[in-house]
Amino acid sequence: MSERTVTRADLCEAVYQRVGLSRTESAQLVELVLKEISDAIARGENVKLSSFGSFVVRSKGQRVGRNPKTGQEVPIAPRRVMVFKPSNILKSRINEAVDATESA
Repeated sequence: MSERTVTRADLCEAVYQRVGLSRTESAQLVELVLKEISDAIARGENVKLSSFGSFVVRSKGQRVGRNPKTGQEVPIAPRRVMVFKPSNILKSRINEAVDATESA
């Protein structure tokens, strides 16, 4: 499996090459899209991108945790967490890529 990480710069470069905007405009477009997604998630909204997946915000209640070293119980405050749920299309593409590398 690949250890490569796609960065913002990689996304900007891909937009630049495929869409034909200038590098500056491509970077601004990528930043704008990421900001819109981030702002919606921060407001507690779910973000669904067709054929990609959904970013879902969940609320977790207060619970009791345990310090693994000492075994002492520690209260964990309520919080909101974000979960990514890939679409079935993305899951299929991921599994196709795994199958292709295994048969090679």
